[in-house]
Parts: sequence; structure tokens; C-alpha cells
Amino acid sequence: MTRLGAALLAAAVASGAAAAPRPAAPAPAADLAGIDAAVRGVYDVISGPPGKARDFARMRSLFAPNALMRAITAKGVRGGTLEDYIARNAPVLEREGFTERELGRRTEIYGNLATVWSAYDGRTASGSFHERGINSFQLVRVDGRWLVASILWQEESPQFPLPADLQRRR
Repeated sequence: MTRLGAALLAAAVASGAAAAPRPAAPAPAADLAGIDAAVRGVYDVISGPPGKARDFARMRSLFAPNALMRAITAKGVRGGTLEDYIARNAPVLEREGFTERELGRRTEIYGNLATVWSAYDGRTASGSFHERGINSFQLVRVDGRWLVASILWQEESPQFPLPADLQRRR
């Protein structure tokens, strides 16, 4: 190997070592608390017994302007804005009763952006509907407060079972 080749190899190795990813710093407790409050707030608002009106004013306060709520289905992506979700689902949630609980969570934060993978179990009070899956929350920090910018979810299936680390042990 020539001196030039050895120098180039050494430079490549050195630059690769310098570019190696560093472990992420732990998220500040205040950020985690704010993110948790937003995610739990969404679950709290949509959950309740039959006959209970949902507090959609509270739900709106948890979301950023122009937020989206969409589902991945066999026919593609469906859904729309938060207001579309409320108009479409408010009567059913109140009439049927519905409870969605979180099974497990992963949270990643980068600056003013957070992504939360939240495994859920949702069902009507009568048991006529039951689904498990993943809610992917995207949150943004606006004026020091974490707000939901979007939720994209997909139902669990034999092809896509819930990851083991997102299922609470019973």
C-alpha cells in the first residue's frame, strides 16, 4: 500500500469514527410530562360510557392548528382533520360508549418534535367493536407546550401483530 493509500484509509477510518452516532441524551422530565399529558388527554376525551358527551373543547386544546387524524386501512389512508374526526365520531362515541386504553409506549424527541408510538386496545361498551393497534402521535412544542399535530393509526392484524415491547404484561 502506498503512503497516499494509507493516508486516505486512515482519514476514512477517522472520519467514520467521528461520524458514529452518539447515544441520545435522556429527554427532560418536563418534556416527557407534557407529551404524556397530551397523549393521555386524547385517550381520556374519546373514552367513556354510553350516554356521556365527550369534551371536545378539551380535545381541541390538545391539538395544533390543522391537525390530522387518519387511519391506515386495507383500502388506503382515510380520515382528515380533527374537526372531521369529531363530526364523524362524536355521535357514535356517545351512543355506543367507547374506551381506548394504552398498552405500551415508545417516545422519541428531537428539538420541538416528538413521535409517540402508543399501542392501544379500543372497544365499545357492548363489545360490538374491539380493536388493538398502534397510534402514531406526532407532537410539536408550541410556545413551550406539547400539542398533537397528527395521529396516524393502524389496526393490529395477523400480518402486523403488536410488538412485544408495546404490550403490557398481564
